[in-house]
Amino acid sequence: MKLSFFLVMIASPMWHLGQAFAEEVAPDFSKDILPLLAENCFACHGFDAEAREAGLRLDTREGAVGGGRTGVIVAGDAKASELVQRLHSDDPDLVMPPPETGKSLTAEQKQLISAWIDAGASYDAHWAFIAPKQPAVPDASNEASHPIDLFIEEQLGQAGLHSAPMANPATLIRRVSLDLIGLPPSPKEVQDFVNAWGEDSETAWTDLVDRLLESEHYGERWGRWWLDQARYADSNGYSIDAPRSIWKYRDWVVDAFNRDLPFDQFTIEQLAGDLLPEASLEQKIATGFHRNTQINQEGGIDKEQIRIDSVFVRVGTTGTGWLGLTVGCAQCHDHKFDPISQKEFYQIFAFFNNQDEPSIKVYPPGTDVDSINARRKELQEQIQEQIDANAEKLDVWEEALGEKAKNALSSSIKKVLGKQPGKRSFDDQVLLLSEVEELLGEEDRKAFKSLRDERSVLGKRLNDVPTTMVLSERGTPRKTNVFVKGDFTRPAEEVTPGTLSILHPFEQTETTVDRLDLARWIVDSANPLTSRVIVNRIWQQYFGAGIVATENDFGLVGARPTHPDLLDWMAVEWVKNGWSFKFLHRLIVTSNTYRQTSRLLPSMDRAMEMDADNRLLWKQNRLRLDAELVRDVALKASGLLSSKQGGPPVYPPIPDGVMGQGQVRRSWSVSQGEDRYRRGLYTFVYRGTPPPSLKVFDAPEGFSSCTRRTRSNTPLQSLNLMNDAAFFEFSQSLAKVIEEDGVSEAFLRCTSRQPNKTELELLKGLDELTVARALLNLDETITRE
Repeated sequence: MKLSFFLVMIASPMWHLGQAFAEEVAPDFSKDILPLLAENCFACHGFDAEAREAGLRLDTREGAVGGGRTGVIVAGDAKASELVQRLHSDDPDLVMPPPETGKSLTAEQKQLISAWIDAGASYDAHWAFIAPKQPAVPDASNEASHPIDLFIEEQLGQAGLHSAPMANPATLIRRVSLDLIGLPPSPKEVQDFVNAWGEDSETAWTDLVDRLLESEHYGERWGRWWLDQARYADSNGYSIDAPRSIWKYRDWVVDAFNRDLPFDQFTIEQLAGDLLPEASLEQKIATGFHRNTQINQEGGIDKEQIRIDSVFVRVGTTGTGWLGLTVGCAQCHDHKFDPISQKEFYQIFAFFNNQDEPSIKVYPPGTDVDSINARRKELQEQIQEQIDANAEKLDVWEEALGEKAKNALSSSIKKVLGKQPGKRSFDDQVLLLSEVEELLGEEDRKAFKSLRDERSVLGKRLNDVPTTMVLSERGTPRKTNVFVKGDFTRPAEEVTPGTLSILHPFEQTETTVDRLDLARWIVDSANPLTSRVIVNRIWQQYFGAGIVATENDFGLVGARPTHPDLLDWMAVEWVKNGWSFKFLHRLIVTSNTYRQTSRLLPSMDRAMEMDADNRLLWKQNRLRLDAELVRDVALKASGLLSSKQGGPPVYPPIPDGVMGQGQVRRSWSVSQGEDRYRRGLYTFVYRGTPPPSLKVFDAPEGFSSCTRRTRSNTPLQSLNLMNDAAFFEFSQSLAKVIEEDGVSEAFLRCTSRQPNKTELELLKGLDELTVARALLNLDETITRE
C-alpha cells in the first residue's frame, strides 16, 4: 500500500520578512520548518484507508511521528523518515512535492527539514494559537516616541533603512479625513488646518483627529467596512434576487460605530443579541448580521437544504470574521492544514442550528404597542356595537340591491357581498357600514366615522413600519449531526455545541449552551485570535496590507506577521482600553508611521531594492478609494452631497438596461430630491445586478464575507467617471462652481491642493464642463495619498 502526498502551494512570500533583516537565529519549528511543511506537504490526499483511519497529518506531532501508518517522521533519524525519503526520491510516484505541481524544495530547504528531524522533530505551537502577551515597547529614540513608530523603526534600523519624511499638512488632512469619515475636507477646512499646523502641528493634528472621530460620518465610513464582512446587500440573491428589508441592521452598525460600542459587546449583540437578558429591540436588530445569507426562492427547492446551506455560511463567516481561520474548509473533512476537525466544524454548526429566521417590525422610539393594541380593541368593540345596532338597516339595503346597483359598487364591496353574512370579518362589516353611512342618523354617522378613522390611524401606526430580518432562538433545539462529506442527506455522528480545541477552553457552566456562550468565548481575553485579527484588519485599511498579509487566514499556511511584536502590543493594548475602535483609530493615525509621505523619493532607491512591497513601512502607501467613497468624493466636490443619514436604501441613476440582466427584471425608480445625492453606503444593492459604478470599483456583492477589497485599475473605471449618468450630473454641478469661483476652487475641492502653473494653464484652455469631467476623473481625486 502506497502513501502519496499532494502539494498545495499557498503563496506566502512574506512569511520570513520580519526575520529577513534581523540577526541570524537558530532554525525552529514555527518559524522555519512549519512554513515549508505547510506550503508543500500538509495536504495528504490519496493515502490508503489504514493511514487515513490512523489520522496521518503533518501539522501535529501525533499525526506525523506516530506509529504504524502515521510514522512518516522518525524523530532523531531523518534518513529513516519516509518524509525525507520522499523529498529526495527520483520516483515521480513517490517524490514530494509531485512533479505535476511544478514546485520543488531547494537543497537548503531539504537539509533544514532533515536537521530538524535529526534534532528530535520538536513541534511548537503555531504563533497565532498562542495568546498574545504585550511585549515591551522599544526604547525611545531622538526621532520617535510613539509606540507604533518605535516598533516600526526598530525593524527599519535592523534593515539599515529609515522612515520617510512627514507628508505636508494639506495632504495629511485629506488623508485622515478620507480614512476616518470617507469624505474630503472643504477648502476652508484645509486652509484652517494648514494655519493651525503652522502654529502647533501636534495640537492641530490631535484636534483634527478628535473632531473627525466625533463626526457622524465616522460611523458611515467604518460601518461600510464592517458591512463588507457581514456580506450585507439589499436583495436575497440566487436567480430570483428579490429585494429584502434589512437596512435597519445597516443603520445599527453605523450607530454602533458612532457611539463607539466596545467590540466585545458589538460581537455579542450581533451573534446573540436576542439571547441577552431583557434584550432590547436594537439588540435584536443586531442579529441581522447572520441574516445576510442568501435566500433561494426558486421553484422545486429543498427548503431544508437551503437552511443548512445558510448555516454553513454562518459557521464559515464567523470563523473568518472573528477568528481569521478558514473554518469552512472543515465542512466536508478534517481541515487539510489547520488543526480543525470536521467534528469541530459541526460542533460550531450546532450553535447556529437552533434558530428561526423571522422578520420583526421596527417601531419608532416611544411607540407603546401594547397601549395601541388595547385602544384598538376598545374601538373595535364600540364599532361592533354600531354595526349590531344598524344590522337591520344593512340587511334591508342589501336585499334591495338590484343587479344594476350591485354592478355599480366597488370591487371590494362586491367581494364582501359575495360572502355569507355569517362568514364576513369585522373589517368586512366596517366596509359595508361605511358604504351606507347615509342611512345612519347624523350622530351615529359622526360617531361611527370618528371611531373608524381613529382605529385606522392606529392600525397604520402598527403596520406601516419597516421590518428587518433577525435571528430568534428556538424553544426546541434541533439535533445536529456530522454530515458525511458535507452532504446533509448523510447524517452521521450526533454532536453538541462546542468550539475549536486548538484555542482556549470553552467554559460550559450551564447544562445547555447557545450562541451567547459562543460569542463570549470569541471575545474572551484568552482568545489568541480575535483581537489580533481585528487589529490587523484595521491596520490593513490604513496601509493597504495587514501586518499579517493573509488577513483572512491566520492558520498554518497563512503569512507570518512582518511585525509580530507590534501586532501583539496593539492587540493587547486595544483590549486593555475597552475594545474601543476609536481608541485604536486614534492610536494608529497619531503615529508618524501613518503620517509619512507616500511619494517615492530619490533617497528611497535602496528601500525599493530591499522591500519593493513596502512591507516594512518605510513610507506610506497610496490607496485607491473604495467604490462608495469614489461617489462620495464626487458628491462632496460638486456640492451636491446630502448629509441625510440612515433610512431605506436609495436609487441613484444607473445605466439603462442594468436591471434586465437578471432572471427577473426589477424596477429601479430613480430617487428624487436629496435621496438622489446620498452617500454610496445607502445605494440599493441587488446581489445579482449591483450598480455598475460600485461593481467597476470592486465593491463586494454580498455573496460571501469580504475581509479585503481588491483594487483593480481598468479603463472601465475612467469611462464610468466620465460618462455614467450620475457622474455626468456631478460634473455639471462642478462646472457651475468653476463658472462662479474659478478652476482653482474646483481643483482644490477635488484634490485638497492648488493646481500648479502648468495644470492651471492646461485646464483654462477647456470649457467648464470638460474641466469638471476631467477633475472628477483624476487619479489624484479618487486616491488617498
